[in-house]
Amino acid sequence: MTDPRHAYDWHEGLVAPARPRAQLWRLAVGLVVVAIVALLLNGLFTMVLLGLTSPGWVMGLTVGDTPAQLLTLLASFALTAIAVAVALRLMHQRSLGSLIGPRALASRQFWALFWRLGALFAGMALLPTGGFDAPLQPNLALGMWLMLLPLSLGALLIQIGTEEILFRGYLQQTLAARFNSPLIWIGVPSVLFGLGHYDPGTAGGNAAMIAIWAMIFGLVAADLTARAGTLGPALALHLFNNMVAMLFVGMPGTLSGLALYVLPFDMTQTDLVRDWLWVDLASLGVCWLLGRLALRR
Repeated sequence: MTDPRHAYDWHEGLVAPARPRAQLWRLAVGLVVVAIVALLLNGLFTMVLLGLTSPGWVMGLTVGDTPAQLLTLLASFALTAIAVAVALRLMHQRSLGSLIGPRALASRQFWALFWRLGALFAGMALLPTGGFDAPLQPNLALGMWLMLLPLSLGALLIQIGTEEILFRGYLQQTLAARFNSPLIWIGVPSVLFGLGHYDPGTAGGNAAMIAIWAMIFGLVAADLTARAGTLGPALALHLFNNMVAMLFVGMPGTLSGLALYVLPFDMTQTDLVRDWLWVDLASLGVCWLLGRLALRR
C-alpha cells in the first residue's frame, strides 16, 4: 500500500507540465481570458438560439426542465472548455489533454471507480429507505428516456469534463506548481467550486448547504486526482453523481428535463431537501473510500 506520507507523489506527473509557466500573474490573466472568451462565446450562442427559438425558451435554459433545454444547457459547457483551451495555450503553452494525464492510465482509473460506484448504488437501491420512502414520481417515459440516453450521457460528459479540466485541472495543477501546500492547491479550487454552486434564487434556504456540499465534493475530487495522477477518478465520480441526479432521480423544476423519475418534493420544501443533502454527504464519504480502494497500486 502507498505510504500516506507520499500519497500525492503521483500528482507530480500532472503538475510538472505546469511548472515552467506557473506564475500567479499568468494564472490570474488566464482566468480573465477564460471569463472573457466564455462570455463572448455564450453571447454568440445565445444570439443563435434566439434566432432559432424564442426569448422564453432561452430563459428556460436556466431551469432545464425539458429534454431539449437541458441538453442544450449541458452541451453549452463546451464553450467554456474552449475558453480554457485558449487560456492554456496563450498563457501556459499547454493543451487541454495535458490536464488529464496519461490517457491509458486515466481510462483504467475511470472505469475502476465507475463500476464500483455502480455496484454501490445498485446495492443502496435494495436497502430499506429509513423513512425516505415517499414514492418517486415518473418524469420521462422509459422509451423516450432510453432514446435520449446516448445524447444525455454525451452532454453530461461535456459538462462534467469542463468542470474537471477547469477546477481539478487548470486551477489545481497551476497552483500546485506554485505552492507546496495542499491546503492551497486543493482548498482554493474547492472553495471556488462551492461558490460556483451557490444559488439562493433556486435553492432558497438550502443555498449555503448546497454550496458546502459542492465544496466537499471538490475536496474529494481533488484528493483523488492528486492520488491518481490523472483526472480519471474525478471524472468517474462527477459523471456518476450527475447521472444519478439528472438522469435517474431529478429534482422537480430544477435540471430535471432528462430524468426518468423526480423526487416527490422540490426546492421549496427546505427541510426535506436538507435531509437528502445529509444522505448525499454520507454517500460522498463512501464514494471517497471507494475511490481510495480503486486507486490501490
